Amino acid sequence: MKIRLYASNSLTVGAAPGLPLWQLAPTRDSNGRRLTDFMMLIPRLRSRSAGEIERASLDIQAVLALHEDVVFADLNLRLNLLWVSLRPRQGAIGEVAAAIRLRVPEAMLVAHHNPFM
Repeated sequence: MKIRLYASNSLTVGAAPGLPLWQLAPTRDSNGRRLTDFMMLIPRLRSRSAGEIERASLDIQAVLALHEDVVFADLNLRLNLLWVSLRPRQGAIGEVAAAIRLRVPEAMLVAHHNPFM
Protein backbone atom coordinates (compact mmCIF):
# COMPACT_ATOMS: atom_id res chain seq x y z
CA MET A 1 0.00 0.00 0.00
CA LYS A 2 1.27 3.46 -0.88
CA ILE A 3 0.21 6.21 1.50
CA ARG A 4 1.12 9.80 0.70
CA LEU A 5 0.50 12.02 3.69
CA TYR A 6 2.18 15.40 3.46
CA ALA A 7 1.54 16.57 7.00
CA SER A 8 4.89 15.22 8.04
CA ASN A 9 7.98 14.04 6.19
CA SER A 10 8.03 10.99 8.43
CA LEU A 11 4.68 9.88 6.98
CA THR A 12 5.40 10.47 3.31
CA VAL A 13 5.69 7.31 1.23
CA GLY A 14 5.85 7.30 -2.54
CA ALA A 15 6.59 10.01 -5.05
CA ALA A 16 7.31 13.62 -4.22
CA PRO A 17 4.44 16.09 -3.91
CA GLY A 18 3.52 17.99 -7.04
CA LEU A 19 2.70 15.16 -9.43
CA PRO A 20 -0.95 15.03 -10.48
CA LEU A 21 -2.96 12.40 -8.66
CA TRP A 22 -4.08 10.79 -11.91
CA GLN A 23 -0.41 9.90 -12.55
CA LEU A 24 0.02 8.37 -9.09
CA ALA A 25 -3.21 6.66 -8.09
CA PRO A 26 -3.37 3.10 -9.39
CA THR A 27 -6.39 1.99 -11.40
CA ARG A 28 -5.64 -1.74 -11.18
CA ASP A 29 -4.17 -4.01 -8.50
CA SER A 30 -1.12 -6.23 -8.95
CA ASN A 31 -3.35 -8.93 -10.50
CA GLY A 32 -4.78 -6.53 -13.10
CA ARG A 33 -8.20 -6.20 -11.44
CA ARG A 34 -9.82 -2.76 -11.43
CA LEU A 35 -9.75 -0.73 -8.22
CA THR A 36 -12.42 1.49 -6.76
CA ASP A 37 -11.77 4.78 -4.99
CA PHE A 38 -13.31 7.44 -2.83
CA MET A 39 -12.56 10.95 -1.68
CA MET A 40 -13.14 12.61 1.69
CA LEU A 41 -13.11 16.32 2.45
CA ILE A 42 -11.61 17.34 5.79
CA PRO A 43 -12.67 20.99 6.17
CA ARG A 44 -10.03 23.47 7.32
CA LEU A 45 -7.43 20.73 7.98
CA ARG A 46 -4.59 22.80 6.50
CA SER A 47 -5.37 25.74 8.80
CA ARG A 48 -4.93 23.71 11.99
CA SER A 49 -1.79 23.61 14.09
CA ALA A 50 1.02 21.28 13.04
CA GLY A 51 0.23 19.01 15.98
CA GLU A 52 -3.43 18.69 15.01
CA ILE A 53 -2.52 17.95 11.40
CA GLU A 54 -0.01 15.35 12.54
CA ARG A 55 -2.63 13.71 14.79
CA ALA A 56 -5.21 13.57 11.98
CA SER A 57 -2.59 12.11 9.62
CA LEU A 58 -1.60 9.46 12.12
CA ASP A 59 -5.24 8.59 12.79
CA ILE A 60 -5.94 8.21 9.08
CA GLN A 61 -2.81 6.13 8.57
CA ALA A 62 -3.78 3.86 11.49
CA VAL A 63 -7.25 3.27 10.02
CA LEU A 64 -5.95 2.57 6.52
CA ALA A 65 -3.35 0.13 7.82
CA LEU A 66 -6.16 -1.99 9.31
CA HIS A 67 -7.92 -2.42 5.97
CA GLU A 68 -6.16 -4.85 3.67
CA ASP A 69 -8.27 -3.74 0.70
CA VAL A 70 -6.60 -0.29 0.67
CA VAL A 71 -3.80 -0.07 -1.90
CA PHE A 72 -3.20 3.69 -2.16
CA ALA A 73 -4.02 6.84 -0.21
CA ASP A 74 -3.16 10.49 -0.69
CA LEU A 75 -3.83 13.26 1.82
CA ASN A 76 -3.63 16.63 0.07
CA LEU A 77 -3.39 19.37 2.70
CA ARG A 78 -3.59 22.15 0.15
CA LEU A 79 -7.05 20.92 -0.89
CA ASN A 80 -8.02 19.31 2.46
CA LEU A 81 -8.79 16.08 0.55
CA LEU A 82 -8.10 12.44 1.24
CA TRP A 83 -8.13 10.09 -1.76
CA VAL A 84 -8.23 6.32 -1.16
CA SER A 85 -7.99 3.54 -3.76
CA LEU A 86 -8.96 0.01 -2.74
CA ARG A 87 -9.86 -3.40 -4.06
CA PRO A 88 -13.62 -3.58 -4.71
CA ARG A 89 -15.60 -5.44 -2.10
CA GLN A 90 -19.24 -5.01 -1.16
CA GLY A 91 -19.42 -2.34 1.57
CA ALA A 92 -15.67 -1.62 1.65
CA ILE A 93 -15.97 2.11 0.91
CA GLY A 94 -18.55 2.64 3.64
CA GLU A 95 -16.50 0.58 6.08
CA VAL A 96 -13.26 2.48 5.54
CA ALA A 97 -14.95 5.90 5.40
CA ALA A 98 -16.87 5.20 8.63
CA ALA A 99 -13.68 4.07 10.36
CA ILE A 100 -11.92 7.27 9.29
CA ARG A 101 -14.87 9.35 10.58
CA LEU A 102 -14.58 7.65 13.98
CA ARG A 103 -11.02 8.97 14.28
CA VAL A 104 -11.45 12.21 12.29
CA PRO A 105 -15.14 13.15 12.80
CA GLU A 106 -15.11 16.18 10.51
CA ALA A 107 -14.09 14.05 7.48
CA MET A 108 -16.92 13.84 4.93
CA LEU A 109 -17.33 11.35 2.12
CA VAL A 110 -17.82 13.50 -0.98
CA ALA A 111 -17.22 11.19 -3.92
CA HIS A 112 -16.65 7.56 -4.73
CA HIS A 113 -16.26 5.48 -7.85
CA ASN A 114 -17.32 1.88 -8.15
CA PRO A 115 -16.39 0.48 -11.56
CA PHE A 116 -18.89 -2.35 -11.11
CA MET A 117 -22.04 -0.21 -10.73
